[in-house]
Amino acid sequence: MKPNSKLNIYRKTATTTASPGELVLMLYDGALRFMAAAELGFQEEHFARRNEQIHNNILRAQAIITELQATLNMEKGGAFSENLYRLYDFMQTHLTEANREKSPEKIKVVAVFMQDIRDAWSQMLLQQSAAQATEAGISQGLGAQC
Repeated sequence: MKPNSKLNIYRKTATTTASPGELVLMLYDGALRFMAAAELGFQEEHFARRNEQIHNNILRAQAIITELQATLNMEKGGAFSENLYRLYDFMQTHLTEANREKSPEKIKVVAVFMQDIRDAWSQMLLQQSAAQATEAGISQGLGAQC
């Protein structure tokens, strides 16, 4: 078995067993990874390879942002979802400009916003997990008393 195929099996298992919240976290991580790869492209000396690396990785990050926009529940999320949608639009526009102008600064701006959102999302997942664990402990404790 090739090492790459083991990695692919791991990734497939991770995504099929993850909760919806964990999948969103994986999307944020992926977008950040692609933006970092695009920024690394600016160090490439060969013009064509540099442009290809920057372009392809920005497109991948934009595809993830599009997916994040598509998963927003605009009815239930209300103003929060609308604001997040607009922030994703800002990111898309900035990444398009970064790609066209070959501007690492514009990628960095988007990466900072994405990292902040990712960290907040991760914190929310941790708090949910802790709350569920506390509820489970209380439920088990009550069950033992009955």
